[in-house]
Amino acid sequence: MWALPGDAGSGGRPDRRALILVENLSVPFDRRVWQECTTLRDAGWTVHVICPQGSKRDTEPEAEVDGVRIHRYPLRAATGGPAGYLREYGTALWHTLRLARKVGPVDVVHACNPPDLLFLPALWLKRRGARFVFDQHDLVPELYLSRFGRGEDLLYRAVCALERRTYRAADIVLATNESYRDVAVRRGGRRPADVFVVRSAPDVDRFHPVPPEPELKRGKPYLLCYLGVMGPQDGVDYALRSLAKLRDELGRTDWHAVFVGAGDTFEAMVELSRRLGLTEQVEFTGRIPDADLVRYLSTADVCLSPDPHNPLNDVSTMNKVLEYMVMGRPIVSFDLREARVSAGDAAVYAPANDESAFAGLVAALMDDPQERDRMGRIGQERISGPLSWRNSQRALLAAYAAAGRDRSAVTARDPDRAGEGRTVER
Repeated sequence: MWALPGDAGSGGRPDRRALILVENLSVPFDRRVWQECTTLRDAGWTVHVICPQGSKRDTEPEAEVDGVRIHRYPLRAATGGPAGYLREYGTALWHTLRLARKVGPVDVVHACNPPDLLFLPALWLKRRGARFVFDQHDLVPELYLSRFGRGEDLLYRAVCALERRTYRAADIVLATNESYRDVAVRRGGRRPADVFVVRSAPDVDRFHPVPPEPELKRGKPYLLCYLGVMGPQDGVDYALRSLAKLRDELGRTDWHAVFVGAGDTFEAMVELSRRLGLTEQVEFTGRIPDADLVRYLSTADVCLSPDPHNPLNDVSTMNKVLEYMVMGRPIVSFDLREARVSAGDAAVYAPANDESAFAGLVAALMDDPQERDRMGRIGQERISGPLSWRNSQRALLAAYAAAGRDRSAVTARDPDRAGEGRTVER
């Protein structure tokens, strides 16, 4: 069995090697993956990462950052229809296999979706003795339904099949919350003992309040803030229409709003803001340095989590919600199952996709500084307690230990197959 920190007497090898595969973001920009990397590094693992290059950061093909060895490949994000995604994913798979050969043998291959195609290089590495840990960041079938609105067509059935293959190939599954864990057990057929909840958590070294800067409010009494990706399923359009209702239906013009982030729909959201007549009150910053992000969040009076109710959002943990909480900001959200699990009383919840109700809750919080302070304190307490990364670290290391026990069981029952990385039938 592999040793965890403090397990000097358990016979753990000092040269344990993990390879983490990521296609969706560069590293260390992907904060969850980076926290996993540093947790494993601190537990004595040699950690390699294969991921795409970023456009403005994480651009070097090879880098060693804080002891983590990162191998990056060029990748053009998909545009247009399915053909663009086939090109993107095919390129990513080719580079991932190429760089995996360069890294050499590893004890664990840890693949982060989307897409649910990384089981292919993982299977290649399993045949060479690695264990496969599947880190399910997104439910891709639900993502497909929510993003494209095409229903359960042929492509939907294909992504469901790829998810099943990934579950089947994995030795251990990491889920970001209990809803995802339930899917792994119920839909993926995984044993509950093989699925570990490793919640995402904000980087407390990155996010800590600083003195507010009233000038960021552009002369208004209140600052409203959105932080996050701007994609079709992220609800920035719901937020903008809610702000138009805040102005038109409630007569409130005593606010300035800032939208921090970028994504596929960024330009479309800027255009929607213009059509709604919000140009003078809504500011789009794009991606900004961490220091500027912290300035905006420290000044914000109310933070917006407008992700609409859909099959994906209802069961997903939103990083923006956790980041608002660590900064002590009150949140307005639509009523989503996992939003309530994360935020609890640190947020107020509008009925699903009801933009007028969302606007009304924003106005109510603007007028109630005591409630804003109370909600902010609740959020910070939850982040430092049940939702802290310390708990996720323990779950991650327990998952790796379980993968090690699985390997030990195979070796004991069938020594001739130990190098193949396959389990004997249970």
